[in-house]
Formats: sequence, C-alpha cells, structure tokens
Amino acid sequence: MQTNASVVSFRSVEKSFGALKVLDGVDFEVARGEVLVIIGRSGSGKSTALRCIDRFETIDSGEIVVCGHRVSDPKLDLRRLRQDVGIVFQSYNLFPHLTIEENITLAPCAVKRISKAEAKRKARQVLAQVGLEDKLNSYPEQLSGGQQQRAAIARSLAMQPKVMLFDEVTSALDPELTGEVLKVIETLAADGMTMVMVTHEMGFAKGIANQVVFMHRGKVREAGPASILTSPATSELAQFVGTGL
Repeated sequence: MQTNASVVSFRSVEKSFGALKVLDGVDFEVARGEVLVIIGRSGSGKSTALRCIDRFETIDSGEIVVCGHRVSDPKLDLRRLRQDVGIVFQSYNLFPHLTIEENITLAPCAVKRISKAEAKRKARQVLAQVGLEDKLNSYPEQLSGGQQQRAAIARSLAMQPKVMLFDEVTSALDPELTGEVLKVIETLAADGMTMVMVTHEMGFAKGIANQVVFMHRGKVREAGPASILTSPATSELAQFVGTGL
C-alpha cells in the first residue's frame, strides 16, 4: 500500500487496448518532492502509464493511488483528483479565442470557485514563475511554441497541484525552445514539486531525475537512479540509450 510519503503508487497495473497489452504488471512509487522520469521506445506503454495517473485512461487490474485517491475506484471523485494533479501535454491545448490570462483563470474560477480578482493575481504569479508576466493579455497565436508550452505549465500551476505530469512536452519544439521549457521544469523540481515525466531528452533526464523507469513492451524493464542511464544493467536499456549499439 502507498506510504505516507508517496504521492503516486502503481501496484501490478495491467491495461490492454483490445488484444494489445500496453501495461503488463507495472509497479513504481513516487515520493513527495521526487522527479520520476519514464523512458522507453514508442509503444512501450510510458504515455499510457502517465495518462492512467489522472484517469484519462482506466486500468484493467492492479491499483493506482495518487495523493490519497484510489484512482481505480469506480466511486472516485474525478474532480478532486484533478485538483491535485496537473498535466501538460505535447500539444499546448490553450483556448485560441482567450488571452493567456483568461486561459489560466478559467479553471481556478470554475473548479475551485475562487474570485476573479484572486484568479488574476494567481495568473500573474504563475506567469512570472515561467517568465511570461508580459504576455498576460496576449493570445496563444501571438506566442512562440515554447512560450505557449510555458503558458500551459503556468495554467496547470494555477490550480496548485500536488503532482505535475509532463507528457513529451518538448517533442514538438525546436532545440532552442526546448531549452526554455526544460529550464522552467528544472526550477519546479528545485522548488520541490513532485513530477512524473515522459521524455526523450536523456541529458535532461540524467540531470533532473531522482528515479528513472525504463519501459519495454509494457513492462518496467529497469528502474533506479539516473545513473542507470550511464550504466544500464539490461541489454534493452543499453541499446535504448545507445551504449550497446
């Protein structure tokens, strides 16, 4: 069972899409303030695992506990779970017809029912956190891809989540813009935010991860500290990081 210090706990999690088993007995645990990075080839199950954390996908068996919520429980209060979990996708998912400020204040007002004035104050604060305080009144189309992704991170932060999920957030960006987004994530890690990330950025993973989970064909093939990326124990991970080629 989940310990007091753990924020995310996977126990023997199974998930299939039709005949394809995408998660095959997955186990891992993320402690408060930790950064867990999930890596693996396309189709290895890493994004599915991430999406199960806030029940964008439902599991077939096993147990997931997130911030004290039993995610697999049919009676789960989804609204309360998603107040505790922020997720940022590869596509920024900003509303094009709303300003950046409006994009950020929407959920705190609707879900947390805080006042408009308080939501605006929070929007300014989180935009300052990601270096975009001057873009408050801009529309998404007026921002670069990197700025839009940082605004999407700010939107999640405005809900004051206990854990943040990042699903390949830099894969659509060029290297320069990737750097500015990763810098924001580094700052969040330094501030003690609990995070689960799916990424192909191996250099970044080495620098930020407390734990690395390498998924292969739906299973956790290898897991441990970031040092497993430089000293893999399995041929599959060695091949994946390029040391076994």
